[in-house]
Amino acid sequence: MDNSIRPILRVFWQHARRYKLAVFLVVFFHAGVHIVETIVPLYYKKFFDVLANASGSNDDVMQELFFLITMIAGLYGITWLFHRVNQFANVYVQPHIKADLMRTSFAYVEHHSYKFFANNFAGSLVRRINRLDRSFEILTDQFHYVYLPFLVTFPIIITVLFMRHWLLGVVFTVWLIIFISAQYAVTIWKQKYNIMLAAKDSETTGILSDSISNITTVKSFAGEAKEYSMVYGITEELRLLRFKTWTIDEWINTAQGALFIVVEISLLYVAVLLWQRGIVTIGDFALIQAYIIRAFERVWHLGQTVRKSYEAIADAHEMVEILNLPHEVQDHARAKKLSVTKGEIHFNNVSFNFNETRSILKDFNLHIKGGEKIALVGASGAGKTTVTKLLFRFYDIMAGEILIDGQNISRVTQESMRNAISLVPQEPILFHRTLMENIRYGRLDASDEEVVEAAKKAHCHEFISRLPEEYETYVGERGIKLSGGERQRVAIARALLKNAPMLVLDEATSSLDSESEMLIQDALSVLMKKKTVIVIAHRLSTIMKMDRIIVMEEGDIIATGTHEELLGQGGVYKKLWEIQAGGFIQ
Repeated sequence: MDNSIRPILRVFWQHARRYKLAVFLVVFFHAGVHIVETIVPLYYKKFFDVLANASGSNDDVMQELFFLITMIAGLYGITWLFHRVNQFANVYVQPHIKADLMRTSFAYVEHHSYKFFANNFAGSLVRRINRLDRSFEILTDQFHYVYLPFLVTFPIIITVLFMRHWLLGVVFTVWLIIFISAQYAVTIWKQKYNIMLAAKDSETTGILSDSISNITTVKSFAGEAKEYSMVYGITEELRLLRFKTWTIDEWINTAQGALFIVVEISLLYVAVLLWQRGIVTIGDFALIQAYIIRAFERVWHLGQTVRKSYEAIADAHEMVEILNLPHEVQDHARAKKLSVTKGEIHFNNVSFNFNETRSILKDFNLHIKGGEKIALVGASGAGKTTVTKLLFRFYDIMAGEILIDGQNISRVTQESMRNAISLVPQEPILFHRTLMENIRYGRLDASDEEVVEAAKKAHCHEFISRLPEEYETYVGERGIKLSGGERQRVAIARALLKNAPMLVLDEATSSLDSESEMLIQDALSVLMKKKTVIVIAHRLSTIMKMDRIIVMEEGDIIATGTHEELLGQGGVYKKLWEIQAGGFIQ
């Protein structure tokens, strides 16, 4: 078996074997259907032989004919019963496995690292998850309706034809071997184009998703023509690949149709010669024709199905690659839950690179006492946000250690560690859900009353209460129906509700007007009580009351102290303060 197919079938089987009984019923009874259907033409052969040899409608002939009709009816009744059991079992098992596949895919993707999502389009990931689910359905239906009937039917047909005469069996078997060999060779050759087509389809979805999700930027910069040009280019590449693969399919169908004509005429010609010699009967012609029709139907679908199976495998290939890609950031095998007593944080000789050529932190050291409020300031690219991302363990560090209350964060579960830290990001992205659901995300077991109380403290209750649906208002994709300041206040309400012992504020008031900022500063002062707080801010006026301000430059700490102490020291902080306090540089 092709090495690219094994991992895909392994994933499918891992999910199917949870329903072994239902899978067995599907296979057993569907195989039974086709075994019985292949036996039925043998009774038709006898029926026509009786008619051909009868000299009149005497009682013995009529009795034999009625017996054969009864047997045929009984066999059809068995196929009906088998078919019903098979279909009900299939209706049960397929939706269960499809749901499990989607859940497994989402859960595994969700636990990939921050870096993984930074390097992949969200739209492409969704497409891959859906494709795996769809590929399973396609391959299962193909096995159920094409491969299994073929495997069950053809050994019986070949055996019966050889029993009637070896020449009939040889003609049919030689044709079958040539046909299947040619089909398989062409399909394997074409598979590289199927994989290219699936990858290009994912790329197209990613570009469409990226453009639509950034539609505000597109319209602001009158970029519709540029975006259309990109989409036109990628869809043209997709069209060419589809044209190539579909043209190959049509040439295969053309050759396949010609082979069908050749084998049917050959079998009939051989049968006529054998009939002339008295070896085969009139009933054999009915038998051969029934088998030819059945065989052609099976083989025609087999040829198309083999190609479509490889296309489905190509569709599943990208998602299975992700399922087989180890998570970059993983819990240690013996990871324990983080126990927070004071909220003390240590960065000890931490080194971190985004890649081999871009070093962000090198031998970085920072000690934050439990309950201390610190601010990280510095120019863009100084490493401030990286420090907080490493604290959340969005990335694993290259060297050193990060401790919370003496516990190495690489040795505790990511879930418990992140539950202990609240985050208010610079650009809060909300779910396309209700305001109640978005705020409750901070603590999923919170009551409605607790959600409303947090909203009041964050000063977003005022604008929510003016909405027609109030807390049941849907905010749109990424919160687009709200203003930047409103989204920020919802994010602060979420953090207030979470009430974690450690808090990270990443430019938490940057999207607010002066009046809103004044209200939020009051809410933040309540939020920060009895917590370890890390604030990242470019607006230095927001951090003047911090216990300590850390000045960073190119991944290093170059100064530390209170606002007044740093102004007295001069240097980078004083220069930043003078620029902001004095307006534009002259």
